[in-house]
Amino acid sequence: MKAFENFEVWFVTGAQLLYGGDAVKSVDAHSTEMVKGMNASGVLPVKVVYKGTANSSKEVTAVMKAAEADEKCIGVMTWMHTFSPAKMWIHGLQELKKPLLHLHTQYNREIPWNEIDMDFMNLNQSAHGDREFGHITARMRRPHKVVVGYWQERKTLEHIAVWQRVAAAWADAQEMLILRFGDQMNNVAVTDGDKVEAEMRLGYHVDYCPVSEMMEHFKQIGDAEVDALVETYFKEYDHDASLEDRAGEPYRKVWNAAKAELTLRSILTAKGAKGFTTNFDDLGEFDQIPGLASQRLMAEGYGFGAEGDWKSAALYRTVWFMSQGLPKGCSFLEDYTLNFDGEQSAILQSHMLEVCPLIAAQRPRLEVHFLGIGVRKSLTARLVFTSKTGAGVTATVVDMGNRFRLIVNDVECIEPKPLPKLPVASALWIPMPNFEVGAGAWILAGGTHHSCFSYDLTPEYWEDYAEIAGIEMIRIDKDTTIAGFKKELRMNEVYYMLNKALC
Repeated sequence: MKAFENFEVWFVTGAQLLYGGDAVKSVDAHSTEMVKGMNASGVLPVKVVYKGTANSSKEVTAVMKAAEADEKCIGVMTWMHTFSPAKMWIHGLQELKKPLLHLHTQYNREIPWNEIDMDFMNLNQSAHGDREFGHITARMRRPHKVVVGYWQERKTLEHIAVWQRVAAAWADAQEMLILRFGDQMNNVAVTDGDKVEAEMRLGYHVDYCPVSEMMEHFKQIGDAEVDALVETYFKEYDHDASLEDRAGEPYRKVWNAAKAELTLRSILTAKGAKGFTTNFDDLGEFDQIPGLASQRLMAEGYGFGAEGDWKSAALYRTVWFMSQGLPKGCSFLEDYTLNFDGEQSAILQSHMLEVCPLIAAQRPRLEVHFLGIGVRKSLTARLVFTSKTGAGVTATVVDMGNRFRLIVNDVECIEPKPLPKLPVASALWIPMPNFEVGAGAWILAGGTHHSCFSYDLTPEYWEDYAEIAGIEMIRIDKDTTIAGFKKELRMNEVYYMLNKALC
C-alpha cells in the first residue's frame, strides 16, 4: 500500500547448525518462498523483507542491532523453522526496542503422512521450536504479538496486517510533534496530563506555539491562494448558491475560513508538526474559530484536539495513520448530549465544529451559521453532515498519575433524527453493551469527553498498540458488566502499583 511504502518489516527465521548445512539451505529456501508469498497476497500493507536465518547468538544479535538502526524497519517478525535454542536470542532481544511479532506457523500445511521420516522431523520443528522462543520472550517479559496460523491463510495474514499498521503508526508517533495554539481550557483536568511522561512512553512531543507566531504566517497568505481554496470548497461541497455572493457576509466568512486553513497548514508544515490543538478563547486575528480548517486538516491526517487536548490530537493522528487505505473513516468526537430512549438510548457525538468529514454518510454541506461561544461570537463556516451507520470503535488515553490508560469502547452508530437548529456534523451511537453499562463503565474508568473514533479499526489494533506502548488497556464491549468491570479496574490498580514498586 502506497501509504506505507517507505516502511519495512524484517522477517528473521530461527534455526541452528545441529542438523547440517543442507537443512539450513532448506530453511532459507522455505523462508524466502514464504516471504515472497506473503508480499504477493495483497493483504499486508507493509513489505516484508527476509533477513536470513539466524543460527547463533552472534547472528541474532547482529540482525536485531541492524533492525534497530534501520530507519525503514518498523518491526521484526520471527519464526522458528527448526528448534532454535532460546538462549541464543537473549542478547538480540535485549537490543531490539522496535515492535516484535512472533509467527507460529509451518512451511507445509499438512503432515505428509506417507512420506514423513526423521529427516522431515529434524527440519520441520516449529511445533516445539516456537514454544522455545515463546518461553524466552515470556521469561524476558518482552512485549510482543503472537500470531498463530498457516502462513498462506487470509485470517493469519490479516492478524499480521493489523500489527503492521499499528507498528507503522507507532513509528510515526516517535517523530510526531503536536503544536498547542493556546493552553488548556478553563482548568479542565481530563484533557491535560504529563507531557514529559507521554514523550517517554508514547514517543510524541508536545510544544506550545504562541498564536502570535501563527499570525506571522497569517500575514503571508496571499489573496489569490485564498480565492483558489474557496473555489475548491464550492466544487467539493454542497452549498446554497447564495454563499457564492462575494458581496455577502457569508462569503466573507468562508473566505476568512479558507485563509485560516492556509495559515494553519503553513505553520504546521514549517514546523514539521503532525497535529495541533486550538483554544477558542485565543484566536489572534482569526475572525472565527477555525473549525472548517480543523475538519479538512483532520481528513488529510493531521491530529486534532479541541480546547488544548494534546492527547487526543496525538491519538487521532495515530488512528488516521493506522487507517490509511481503509474505506470507512475516522474522526475526533465529543460526547455532546444524551438521548434516553429505552434500549435505543444513545449519545450524540459532535463538537462545536470540528468533526472529520471522513465519517460522513453523504457529501458534506458547506454552511455559515452564528456560533455564540469563545472570544469570537460570530458567523462561522463549517461542514455539516451526519455519520455513516454501523459498528465502530472509539478510544481515548487518560493520565492516571502512575500510568496511561487506554480506554476502548465498541459502539454502534445509528440513524439520527434531523437537527434543523443545530447545524453541526454529528454521529449518534449506542455504546456497547448498552447505554447504561457502556457509559457507566467509561465514566468509572475515568474516560474523557473527547475520543478518537474509527469504523475500520477493531479492538485488536488497540490491543497491539497498548502492548507496544506498554500501557494499560481496558475494553468495554458486548460482554461487559459493571461488576466485572469494577473488578478489572481494581485488579489493574493493584498490578500497576506493584509493578511500580518492584521497578
